[in-house]
Amino acid sequence: MGAHPGRSTRTARPPHGAEGETRDLRDAAHAAQVRELTAAGVLEDPAWRAAFAAVPRHVFVPYFFTGRGAGHERLWGEDPDPARRARWLRGVYTDAPLATRLRDGELVSSSSQPSLMAKMLEALDVRDGDDVLEIGAGTGYTAALLCHRLGDEHVTTVDLDEEITESARAHLARLGYRPAVVTGDGARGCPARAPFDRILVTCTLPLVPHAWLGQCRPGARILAPLSTGLIALRVQDADLAEGRFLHTPAYFVPLRGATASPAAPGLPYGLPYELVENERFQFMLVLTAGALHPREALDLWRGEGRPGRERFGVTVSAEGQWAWLDDPQGPYVWPLGE
Repeated sequence: MGAHPGRSTRTARPPHGAEGETRDLRDAAHAAQVRELTAAGVLEDPAWRAAFAAVPRHVFVPYFFTGRGAGHERLWGEDPDPARRARWLRGVYTDAPLATRLRDGELVSSSSQPSLMAKMLEALDVRDGDDVLEIGAGTGYTAALLCHRLGDEHVTTVDLDEEITESARAHLARLGYRPAVVTGDGARGCPARAPFDRILVTCTLPLVPHAWLGQCRPGARILAPLSTGLIALRVQDADLAEGRFLHTPAYFVPLRGATASPAAPGLPYGLPYELVENERFQFMLVLTAGALHPREALDLWRGEGRPGRERFGVTVSAEGQWAWLDDPQGPYVWPLGE
């Protein structure tokens, strides 16, 4: 499916001169990023490739923050200094996450890494006519990609913070997209817009909110960051969903609200340094925190051939939530959130 019928996501080209030159630079940087994502193999679906080509990231990231010494530096597209404007543009079209909103020095919202979003959108496995709920509106960029692919009427995006939803709504409107942008607790879903065929989560979860299952059609897919991975759940009914992790690492801002993420457990002392630094072992350590002692986790991980994320899965039911290795009915099953 291509662009939403009757909508152009491009505004008229400005007159020649400084403004026109700026537009040319932005267009060139945008086109270069789409080529890079395509060459990297993360935009195999032509429909998503068309969406990334139609939705310029700079509209959704008019400024971002970079670490500088003990503080942060703000780079923005309207800076009178040409060198700083150029740094902003390079940053926007670098394949990296960008800090877009800080509060008391802490990150509360960001623009996700484009290649990771491309992988997640392809893994969401949408079909024409699907209704999608996005948990975590962020800048509105992902919602715009979904709108281009599915049409505004099929997209709902939720965020707890009114400042974030207002900003996302303004960014979306600038390109002519008008999905439902809702201020509310994403952990509670959005019952007024249910049922959904897909739920895409762009913040890290400690548990999968059970309320989401009841807002899904049977067979719906939930794709969410959990531990340091992406769990892809298939919803059977309002009381059961199950699925495996993708192999892709994923690090997001934690969910805030009724199911807010607790602080991540610190890495334990006494483990071999090379394993503490092993990204796949860290995933298992976080996934089994509170259920397995770190030494038990290490012994199991070694004994099972140092498994990667794709060998783990999660079951969500009315009775509780469990992570498992290889088989939900097998010997290695742990309760989540303990």
